[in-house]
Amino acid sequence: MPGFQRIRKALTAFLLVGAIAVLTACGGGTPQAQKPNAITPTLTNTRSYSQLERGNTQSGQSFGNWVVTTAKGLVQDAYVRDNNKLGVVITPQVRPNEVKDLARSLAQGFHKNFPDRDLKVLMYAPDKQLIMTAEYDVQSNRINYKAA
Repeated sequence: MPGFQRIRKALTAFLLVGAIAVLTACGGGTPQAQKPNAITPTLTNTRSYSQLERGNTQSGQSFGNWVVTTAKGLVQDAYVRDNNKLGVVITPQVRPNEVKDLARSLAQGFHKNFPDRDLKVLMYAPDKQLIMTAEYDVQSNRINYKAA
């Protein structure tokens, strides 16, 4: 009897290891994120999470991606909403006296991509606290700055 129990335990362990190996291999091995139940109406289910972070329109998405990739370490994140609001999270390398110039450059580039509309650029510190708002007025062609 003890020999039979030993064989049975070894066979059970072997089958268990085999089942885990097969399930892991067939399941991809990495857990996948589940889709949220509620999605913003302007977004489609086929968009990935990174696209949600950069804009809620295709053109906004493209501009947000362009800002982050061309900022060369000055911007850690950006988003565009409704093609008239640009939110930018700056990196710690941006000095406080450089924020206004960066906001001006971003507002000018934003206006070139989205002309004929008033625009707002929201500048956030690395801790995501609002530090400045730049509002571009299309009629006067001026940028007004407001510290937070």
